Amino acid sequence: MPTTPSTPEPDAAGPSGTEPQARRRPTRRTLAAGGAIAAAALVGGGVGALATAGLAGETATTTVVQASETAADATPAAADGDDLSVSEVYRAVADGVVEITVAGSGSAGSPSPFDDQDAPQTRGQGSGFVYDDEGRIVTNHHVVDGADSIEVTLPDGSSYDARLLGSDASTDLAVIQIDAPADELEPLELGDSDALAVGEEVVAIGSPFGLEATVTSGIVSALDRRITSPNGFAIENAIQTDAAINHGNSGGPLLDSEARVVGVNSQIESESGGNVGIGFAVPSNTVRSVVEQILEDGSVEHAFLGVGIQTVPGDVASELGEAAGVAVTDVREGSPAAQAELRAATGSQTVDGAPYPTGGDVITAVDGEAVETADQLQSLVGEHAPGDEIQLTVVHDGQTRTVAVTLADRPD
Repeated sequence: MPTTPSTPEPDAAGPSGTEPQARRRPTRRTLAAGGAIAAAALVGGGVGALATAGLAGETATTTVVQASETAADATPAAADGDDLSVSEVYRAVADGVVEITVAGSGSAGSPSPFDDQDAPQTRGQGSGFVYDDEGRIVTNHHVVDGADSIEVTLPDGSSYDARLLGSDASTDLAVIQIDAPADELEPLELGDSDALAVGEEVVAIGSPFGLEATVTSGIVSALDRRITSPNGFAIENAIQTDAAINHGNSGGPLLDSEARVVGVNSQIESESGGNVGIGFAVPSNTVRSVVEQILEDGSVEHAFLGVGIQTVPGDVASELGEAAGVAVTDVREGSPAAQAELRAATGSQTVDGAPYPTGGDVITAVDGEAVETADQLQSLVGEHAPGDEIQLTVVHDGQTRTVAVTLADRPD
């Protein structure tokens, strides 16, 4: 069962933030085939077969297409400004939620250079929703990654072979397409995830364990969570919900009380691998941005700095004799950070039972805007595109300097 390391790789969606061990949230792991214990498991894959991506074989060739009527501007099935009941939300959008079945040679988990091309087919299931009347469907990257074949089943029972238009492991999102008549497709409307409030009612629809058209409901338990993508980078602003989601719900929509998609269900946090009321969805505003890039270019770019980082609060910094801000814990070889000669920590000191890095650079501002936490630095880097130059204010041994860094495209 592949797991996310307790110390993240450098640069998760820009930098990768780590918190002191004593204050860190529970370790989040991805659930592989047959895995029994997991925290924050990816919730796709029927019986877990595709939960971590890694079926052998080539994916379909990326095709660049132009959107016509998209979910962003489509007329919602039933959103008139009034809150709908769970039953009304379900009836309004059920025709736009699909079941996805994938197959590929090899086994779930990380691809192996020794994969046998004659190995038996591995199958898995997930969910998705209709994005537009051209047959484009949004799902999770980990649902379709490595698949040799993708089949979409519409609510009326009709099935279509699908092709992959583009996928982004860093946000765990993918777009596939089927050649279905427009009158058989019910595009769903994307809502504004930034407008969500904690405690707001939400509805999840998908195919947990292959049980198609399953609806569950709950509330927004928390906002602005950070979850880990299939390739180890951070997904920002994730929505936490207690709506029950399980294996096979991956890629299905999380909807608000006006039947708008506010997230794509992607992960659960669980010791058993089953639902315990802590689920996570990629926010719809991220979905909108990523899907638009896939439809325009067939791929998605993310700015990359190339550092591991850790927050050093002011009270801790005074005890360490370091500057408060974001300490550089690691610098990836060949990265923009390495080219700018940023320096990683050389030691560690424990404060209140938690280890903190010492002896390296501490980043205190980006383009003149003060940064106090790893999350802030993460967000500021994420607002840029590859090729952008940023100015970092860096403190080292009490000396402050300004460093120009040209951001790169995040590696796979």
